[in-house]
Amino acid sequence: MLNTMKRDYYEVLGVSRKATAEEIKKAYRKLAMKYHPDRNPGNEEAEGKFKEAAEAYEILNNEEKRRIYDQYGHDGLKGGFSGGFTDFDLSDALRTFMQGFGGFEDFFGMGRGREHGPKRGSDLQIHLMLTLEEIANGIEKNIKVKKYVVCDACGGSGTRTGTPVKTCPVCHGTGEVRQVSRSIFGQFVNIATCPNCHGEGTLIENPCHKCHGEGRIRGEEIVTVKIPAGVSSGNYLTLHGEGNVGPRGSQSGDLIVVIEEKEHEYFERHGDDILYDLNVGFAQITLGDEVEVPTMTGKVMLKIPKGTQPGKIFRLKGKGIRHLHHYGVGDELVRVKVETPTDLSKEEKRLFKELAEFEKKRLARSKKSKNFIF
Repeated sequence: MLNTMKRDYYEVLGVSRKATAEEIKKAYRKLAMKYHPDRNPGNEEAEGKFKEAAEAYEILNNEEKRRIYDQYGHDGLKGGFSGGFTDFDLSDALRTFMQGFGGFEDFFGMGRGREHGPKRGSDLQIHLMLTLEEIANGIEKNIKVKKYVVCDACGGSGTRTGTPVKTCPVCHGTGEVRQVSRSIFGQFVNIATCPNCHGEGTLIENPCHKCHGEGRIRGEEIVTVKIPAGVSSGNYLTLHGEGNVGPRGSQSGDLIVVIEEKEHEYFERHGDDILYDLNVGFAQITLGDEVEVPTMTGKVMLKIPKGTQPGKIFRLKGKGIRHLHHYGVGDELVRVKVETPTDLSKEEKRLFKELAEFEKKRLARSKKSKNFIF
């Protein structure tokens, strides 16, 4: 991918260079709402703008990084000034988003108004390493995730077995209290979270001995993830409800699975095509040969015509990676490289010397032919 000149961070967020921290946060929030990948599935342009906004916010929201950027620009962020802030990918943008505003539902609201009861469980993020073979055709993975799970002693209620939950006597189960005040301008009603039950509407008088009233304990679960073919590093999947269980039976958070691609022993990825370097000898490319070449699905035979030049690329149709957003499969590119022998036997040295003599005579004849004037 070609490097492109980065836009000014203030320009990205649409704020002035004198913008306050609150103005910067507000501007980022607006852009993140518009371009978040969950709202724009498959839209690479929106994903790019989401990453760009998150990167700008990551710098301008940090007092030290902002000072360095204001003084030195983008160059100041590349070296020792800020610890080398250079490669900002989607997983970084997602992490910035989650740290700054919480999960996707908290950020966009998802139609929720004032809520009472225990708070929603927090989101989790994990990185999943995949091989090129797994990426090529997609795979289903079972992942062991350490997280908060429902307490098996109380079933998530937080109370000891057989003991009831008490309705809060202050808010009478509503989770909120109202304070009415009067002034010359009229009557004002202030609604606030109940300080006695912290908005839950209930009180636990006999907490569970295992979870101490939380309704959840630390544990682990096996989560099944279906990875589509064609993903790449930085792509992620959101598994709703697979994050931390909320306290006392409240809604669970989400699990964000960020994809990371393992480096392959033989193949080099270029989009949905893969590149394989085929090492051959002088005799093979001079006289021609048929050789065995590895692919993602097994080995195939490749014919090398006589006189093939080093660097020549052969294309094996449909031997690459399946496209992520549409039908079709990439290709395998086989690049010919000539292997120069370094440890020769006496017989091999003698043969190469004879070949060298023939080469000198052939080049001399070729030179005379090119210099002949008609």
